[in-house]
Amino acid sequence: MTIQNNFSLKKYNTFGIEAKAKQFIAVHSLEDLKTVLQEHQSEQKFILGGGSNMLLTQDINALVIHIDLKGKKVLKEEDDFVWVESQAGENWHEFVLWTIDQNFGGLENMSLIPGNVGTTPVQNIGAYGTEIKDTFVSCDSMTIATQEMKTFDKEDCHFGYRESIFKHEAKDQFIITSVIFKLTKHNHKINTSYGDITKELEKQNVSTPTLKDVSNAVIAIRQSKLPDPKELGNSGSFFKNPIISKEQYEKVHALHPEMPHYVISETEVKVPAGWLIERAGFRGKRFGDAGIHKNQALVLVNYGNATGQEILAVSRDIQATILREFGIVIEAEVNVV
Repeated sequence: MTIQNNFSLKKYNTFGIEAKAKQFIAVHSLEDLKTVLQEHQSEQKFILGGGSNMLLTQDINALVIHIDLKGKKVLKEEDDFVWVESQAGENWHEFVLWTIDQNFGGLENMSLIPGNVGTTPVQNIGAYGTEIKDTFVSCDSMTIATQEMKTFDKEDCHFGYRESIFKHEAKDQFIITSVIFKLTKHNHKINTSYGDITKELEKQNVSTPTLKDVSNAVIAIRQSKLPDPKELGNSGSFFKNPIISKEQYEKVHALHPEMPHYVISETEVKVPAGWLIERAGFRGKRFGDAGIHKNQALVLVNYGNATGQEILAVSRDIQATILREFGIVIEAEVNVV
């Protein structure tokens, strides 16, 4: 293991922001991780996964530890279910495709979400009607202060909409090292009711979709709406879809009857942030090298040399405008560093 000084993080964040780490090291095993944490106990540390859900607005004046643990395997099988484990450094999309190749069901709707497996429980990532919590069993983690291992089960994680214990009570205390999922072996629960999946399957002349068909449909939809971070810097959806009270929704809906919505409960309604942003006139706008994608208003992009501060300024302008025009607060899904 070699620690590198004044290390560029441009290739380690999907926005492609140029920022420097005071020190940088990649770890490939639990032993390496334990050693690094022990040897640098008194130093400030920054844990880096796939770099897909963060906006770097400054240099990182700390030791950046890149979690690059690899490996995936079947832990156990029963007649109807299989338990699979992935190490934290595995690419999420590649892991999803691997489960589909084994005919294991449950993750197909989350195809092509950027990032690594280890960060998926932190955000409780989700797409097209599914979330990590639906198949999550547990995750192993290393305690940063003591290097002791701790397992979090589903209940421990306090999952919510793009929320978990790792963003609150347990923030900056643990490093997730592996995740276990419980997936179906047959009689898969094919979920095509959310978003444009049904339309895409019809376009592909698929009437009885398989796991692979659903995954391909999701990939096609995402590719049509979302830019590839390798070609245009971005972090996927920048904002959460706001959940508002039924009373507030009715007030806004009276002024904007065409506004789409999803009923969450008897008292709460989810509103698409992308619709709000597009309606406010931001879709496709560009402010220097920072901007909003032309096909999906939820996605902020770096057209080349935007700084994190410039992208942050655009995001705050959007938030202020949505609050002013609709009275709705939209929160960033991306972690601003």
